[in-house]
Amino acid sequence: MPVVTKRLKFETKGRDHMINVTDKVQKAVKDSKLKSGIVTVFIVGSTGSVTTIEYESGLIADIKTLGERIAPSDVSYVHDETWGDANGYSHLRSTVIGTSFTAPFVNGELTLGTWQQIVVIDHDNRPRSREVVIQIIGE
Repeated sequence: MPVVTKRLKFETKGRDHMINVTDKVQKAVKDSKLKSGIVTVFIVGSTGSVTTIEYESGLIADIKTLGERIAPSDVSYVHDETWGDANGYSHLRSTVIGTSFTAPFVNGELTLGTWQQIVVIDHDNRPRSREVVIQIIGE
């Protein structure tokens, strides 16, 4: 079964900055010339995540609120004491949300719902250069 790999690189702002990558993933699927299969979107690094959400201002704000509830940025973590980088919360948020998302595609089209977009979230405490790997497997 053929495997096609594409890479995206972009700059983020940190602090749960969210980027909609749906169009880029759909383009990668189309460009692969594969008709049916699965596509995985993976962020390289341990302080980012990939998920699906309705990409709109209310939910973008709600993700930031959720992050503060599951791993508050204003508390001390053992990671921070060990490494001195004050981003223990970002590692935990990445772990909870996850670093990859997989979706099927049929006839070269992602099978996402009407309001479902694929997003990358940078949880780190500073801007970063990020790399996202898109891997497409199909026929």
